[in-house]
Amino acid sequence: MRHVADIPHPAVKITLLAWNGKFLLKLEQGNLEQTYKVAELDLLTGTDAEVRELLDEEFLAAAIDRFQLMRADLQAAFDRHELR
Repeated sequence: MRHVADIPHPAVKITLLAWNGKFLLKLEQGNLEQTYKVAELDLLTGTDAEVRELLDEEFLAAAIDRFQLMRADLQAAFDRHELR
C-alpha cells in the first residue's frame, strides 16, 4: 500500500492511499473510520487528482454526518450491553 497524500480538513483526517489498482480514501474522526475504494478504471485518467475531486463539500458533509450516526450506533450498542 502506497501513501499518496494527507489532505487537510478541519473536521476529519483524510488520507489518500493507492493499492492494487485502487485508490483508498480514508476518513477518520476520533475512533471512527470510513474507507472508500475507488478503482482506477472507474476514473477517466486514473490519477489521484480525480479522486481528490470527489472530496467536494457535499460528499464531506455527508461523511461527517455519517460519523455522527456511527457514533450514536456504537453508543447504543454499548448502552444495550451496559458496557459504558
